[in-house]
Amino acid sequence: MDFTDLHALLHATYGEMMPLCAHMTGIAKGIAGLGALFYIALRIWSSLARAEPIDVFPLLRPFVLGFCIMFFPSVVLGTVNAVLSPVVQGTEKLVHVQQNDLQSLRDKRDKLEEEAYRRDKSRAYLVDDAAWDEKVQEMGFIGPEDAITLAGMYAERTAFNTKRWFVKKIYQALELVYNAASLVIDTLRTFILIVLSILGPIVFGIAVWDGLGGSLSAWFARYISVYLWLPVSSILTALLTKIQVLMIS
Repeated sequence: MDFTDLHALLHATYGEMMPLCAHMTGIAKGIAGLGALFYIALRIWSSLARAEPIDVFPLLRPFVLGFCIMFFPSVVLGTVNAVLSPVVQGTEKLVHVQQNDLQSLRDKRDKLEEEAYRRDKSRAYLVDDAAWDEKVQEMGFIGPEDAITLAGMYAERTAFNTKRWFVKKIYQALELVYNAASLVIDTLRTFILIVLSILGPIVFGIAVWDGLGGSLSAWFARYISVYLWLPVSSILTALLTKIQVLMIS
């Protein structure tokens, strides 16, 4: 199972769902327009009532939010994703580096172990077929005692190969668990990001109203925190892989 393709599929699904934000743009424009009317009217009326000059700068806030609503997928989502995506890519590279180091150390360890067995003539038959054949030929005619010895050699070699196979399967199972956990986290992350992205224009429209501006910061905080789920899981995977590297080295 190639987990890289599954992560790429989730990323493509997120990209395909982004145009759905346009369906919420019309509703968000209506909410933002009505909120902007009250927002601007209240500030102009309060300034006139106090005989103060009208401060134009705060009145630009509804127009900025309206611009973000009109071009939400490209301006808002595009900017946030462009800022956060290097974090995801950096942590993924970190995981790949640690996994490559772990695999190279495993191969080196297996090679050194096999060479050590080959140098030991009494145990070379465990890893070398030629040494096994030579060991059998040295017995010549196989009698009852030799048959027992040969059976013991078979059992010892089988136990040795079974141990190596079992250790290899354990490493594969751990790697499968890491990848499966990362895929589950990425799936939940993608789903929540899609929901936040589709409802984003509505949140921006509500944020125009007085007293509801906190919804905008809450949306950004939730989107960024969910987006960083995958980098956090990648860092955890890299940490666990590094521990295995240190144990082997």
